[in-house]
Amino acid sequence: MTQDQIKAVLDRVLTWPPERQEDAAEILSALEAQDHSPLRLSAEQADEVRRRLADPSVGTIPADEVFKKLRSSGA
Repeated sequence: MTQDQIKAVLDRVLTWPPERQEDAAEILSALEAQDHSPLRLSAEQADEVRRRLADPSVGTIPADEVFKKLRSSGA
């Protein structure tokens, strides 16, 4: 995306209702804050996140099984 395209989108944001403008500002602020975060994923961690997002059922236990195990353990 070019800077002109970004500026065009931001100009359109100024025409939105105030609530939507607040949403946009919050989202952009969150993105900006991520750039200042000391937390970083390793390449392997990022790959794992992508893998799990692609197939979230792999390596998970259905909630009913978790609750059954908790009840049977007395927790």
